[in-house]
Amino acid sequence: MSGGRSESVMFERIALIGIGLIGSSISHACRRASLAGSIVGSARTPATVETAMRLGLIDEGFVTAAEAAVDADLIILCTPVGLCGPIAKEISRSLKPGAILTDVGSVKAAIVRDVAPHVPKDVHFVAGHPIAGTEQSGPESGFAELFDGRWCILTPEPDADGRAVEKLRAFWEALGSKVEIMAPEHHDLVLAITSHVPHLIAYNIVNTAAHLERVTDSEVIKFSAGGFRDFTRIAASDPTMWRDVFLNNKEAVLDMLGRFTEDLTELQRAIRFGDGDTLFRLFSDARSIRRGVVQAGQDTAAPDFGRASGRVPVAPQAASKKV
Repeated sequence: MSGGRSESVMFERIALIGIGLIGSSISHACRRASLAGSIVGSARTPATVETAMRLGLIDEGFVTAAEAAVDADLIILCTPVGLCGPIAKEISRSLKPGAILTDVGSVKAAIVRDVAPHVPKDVHFVAGHPIAGTEQSGPESGFAELFDGRWCILTPEPDADGRAVEKLRAFWEALGSKVEIMAPEHHDLVLAITSHVPHLIAYNIVNTAAHLERVTDSEVIKFSAGGFRDFTRIAASDPTMWRDVFLNNKEAVLDMLGRFTEDLTELQRAIRFGDGDTLFRLFSDARSIRRGVVQAGQDTAAPDFGRASGRVPVAPQAASKKV
């Protein structure tokens, strides 16, 4: 490339394997911060690759992940969790020495189990999970600000190269994230209660409402109060992604579901026996957690019943050109 390249370039060539919400948002954020010399990508369908090219998300598009990984300095698996192992096997011979391989899956122990065996010894594998997203999917849903102020958790193996871990940390910080490092198993336990079980509850309550014989579908939609409305937003998330999450984090999810069921039983008993004091105490405790989330900058206290139906993705900068 020409001498006009910014000195902030961290990777000469980044390969995005999967160009949905997270992959496209990584591209937007990389363009914003001028972190890559070039960005290439692959997707399961030619139409997705064509869309990514049209939007300027990638400079080159490939049919296979193996082709996209060639000569890449950073390879990011942005596919559903269940595909990461097979893709790691597919690209193993394409990975160049010194490259960093990472992912964005919301399950980490299964990713490490399925991906690590296929990574060559001279390639640095550092599993990761940006805790950011929306219920939207596809290359057109991404935007540069998705990671701003959000956490990204890295779960490197004990023998991981320290320089590679720090470079990946710096990369996510440049995208706007705050970074924390933890063990894969601990990550899965934390995310089971903060993300996975809430999604499971959302899917379940929406389906329960839809199947009530004494309430019509039109009434469920017409009279959706704020709580149910928010459940439907969560339940609109990608079913393939969440199927894979639950199948690959079953132990932690079942553990948290057991605890949730016990706590739900306590609420049920309090309602049945008119125990207002217990209800008030539990509701107050939950309210204080919400205040903590807002104070930590992970949400805003502003009322949002009339929230916008969606945000307009930030237009990418002009794609880098080779010379």
